[in-house]
Amino acid sequence: MSAKIQEAQEHIQQAEKHLKTTLLKWRPDYDSAADEYNKAAMAYRNAKCLSECKDCLLKCAECNKQNRQLFHAAKALDQAMLVCKDLNDFNSIRNLAERACHLYQQHGSPQSGAASLDKAAKILESNFPQEALALYQHALDVSMIEDSSRQATEYASKVARILVKLNMFDQAADAIRREIGLHQQNESFGAIGRLAVALVLVQLAREDYVAAEKAFKEWGNCCDPHEVQTLESLLQAYDDEDPELARRALGSSFIKHMDIEYAKLARDLKLPKGLTAPKAAVIENATASYISQSGGTESGSGSGTGPADQEEEEGGLC
Repeated sequence: MSAKIQEAQEHIQQAEKHLKTTLLKWRPDYDSAADEYNKAAMAYRNAKCLSECKDCLLKCAECNKQNRQLFHAAKALDQAMLVCKDLNDFNSIRNLAERACHLYQQHGSPQSGAASLDKAAKILESNFPQEALALYQHALDVSMIEDSSRQATEYASKVARILVKLNMFDQAADAIRREIGLHQQNESFGAIGRLAVALVLVQLAREDYVAAEKAFKEWGNCCDPHEVQTLESLLQAYDDEDPELARRALGSSFIKHMDIEYAKLARDLKLPKGLTAPKAAVIENATASYISQSGGTESGSGSGTGPADQEEEEGGLC
């Protein structure tokens, strides 16, 4: 048994003693027990015993909660969440983050709660995007309740991007409009132009070309001249069913350098099919084409003379 594991077990024994009550000690000493569990968790972590470390952090959080030390309880849950990441225990991360957020809010630190949700969402986003989406939306709601519009704008942007990643374009369009509204509150008009481009792309992905034109008319005045020119070409291409023009517009340098989800959306966007002239109908068993006699004989005829020529030769000139 390593020294660190033995150290951890000693701290656990001390914590259990602090939690016991006697005739003279009616209430458990939650404060001391929480401290001992925290020390045990650190010792287990140093010994690479992550599962035991997580259990001690959860007990530490519970003791702090019983002692009404809500901020410290939330911090312990935050640490347990990071241990779960190392354990690849992704199923527990969302629950721990939401519990921590609730405690932070009760303590009066909603921004810390939203940050905890954001931290968990980043861990889950690559493998569990639906779980990450729920956490980002929760973080956005917390920030909106506290009227923290700048922080809310950041979470709204993450919500919109992950919705695009999941091909949930109806919800993505609503999320982008919400993000635009938050930028209006912050008077960040420069950011609205790029979001107008994103909204047009999402509406085209929905195959709602009328909504795409409406988005451009509503927010195009916030775009810079290059963005305006590109959007005009793009919308004209879809209106004229011109796939080549659409391809050139979507290949614009600023679209390629947008946030990766929007750049991928532009790359994979369904191009207009193009207009094709109808082919002439072919009639089977039709007669041979007429050829003027001034230019030769009819197709398929021999080199001999016709009946009119024979009569002219026999009768001569009148």
